[in-house]
Amino acid sequence: MSITANICEVLLVEDNPAHAELIKRRFGERYPNIHLRHVTDGQQALDLLLQQNQSLDLSSKYQPACILLDIRLPKISGLEVLRQLRNSGEFTKTPIVILSSSAANQDLESAYKHCANSYLVKPTNLSDFFELIDAIGNYWLDWNQAVSN
Repeated sequence: MSITANICEVLLVEDNPAHAELIKRRFGERYPNIHLRHVTDGQQALDLLLQQNQSLDLSSKYQPACILLDIRLPKISGLEVLRQLRNSGEFTKTPIVILSSSAANQDLESAYKHCANSYLVKPTNLSDFFELIDAIGNYWLDWNQAVSN
């Protein structure tokens, strides 16, 4: 059974409003059972994921099924968010997909060094962008077999 058969959470950490809107729209069209939560900077992502997760009430912890993370973010970079999440112990099993405009080898190496599950470069062509978003949904939310956190 796919994860999209049930309601699940996906966190989008993206500061570009146009990219965020395209991703939200495409997920909404293709995956009506996905609740896509969007934050616009690295600090908001860490506050949502780590601060809230310090609660002793396990039922109140925010545990997205997947995190889509841009690298170039205000306040705290996506690479630093990735590093802190992986070092926290709370998000070692959560798929974290880097979704960036950067194809720089240094960014790619840093992302994988900090255990990103995937590194994808955003296409500049709209149809290719939608195709990439569809592939993310298909792979990470339908086909991938995730371990429960």
